[in-house]
Amino acid sequence: MSEQLRLIKKYPNRRLYDTKTSAYITLSDVKDLVLSRENFSVLDAKTGDDISRAILLQIILEEEAAGVPLFTADLLSQMIRFYGHAMQGMLGKYLETNMKSFVDFQKKLQEQSQSLYGENNSQLQNDMWSQFMNFQGPAMQTMMSTYMEQSRKMLNQMQDQLKTQTRTLFNGIPLPGFPVESGKQSHDPGK
Repeated sequence: MSEQLRLIKKYPNRRLYDTKTSAYITLSDVKDLVLSRENFSVLDAKTGDDISRAILLQIILEEEAAGVPLFTADLLSQMIRFYGHAMQGMLGKYLETNMKSFVDFQKKLQEQSQSLYGENNSQLQNDMWSQFMNFQGPAMQTMMSTYMEQSRKMLNQMQDQLKTQTRTLFNGIPLPGFPVESGKQSHDPGK
């Protein structure tokens, strides 16, 4: 039986109303829904528009401002530069795929920890996870750096392939600022 989508409405007074509990909630409560993997949607009460992404971005903004930031200014700047770029859709898919891979890796480590130490030893698991990260942190960083470097190379290869395919597609068409390949005749009668 699939879980029903939990509906949250945002009113013009900026308050969030949880239709499941018939009560007003805070962004912190919405964050708790995310952490508990509850399936929900936030709708603008006036227009009916789905504003879930805006609410999630607001939670990320609060998290970034409150503690140790996850995103550096350089990373955020690079992400902003992709808006409106031809590769914008590809970057979103790339980030989503990599985040899923990272979460799957983390889940496998947690499952292995549970099989070794049992489900009821959550404090022991947390301690072991912390020790593992302290000892394996540099190795994990190296592994992730290597993975990211490979991903960067793959992305560059994809860009190069797109450029090559575009040049091939428009090869016979004279475009200002792009030379016509040798062996091809120019369509310009003045040449």
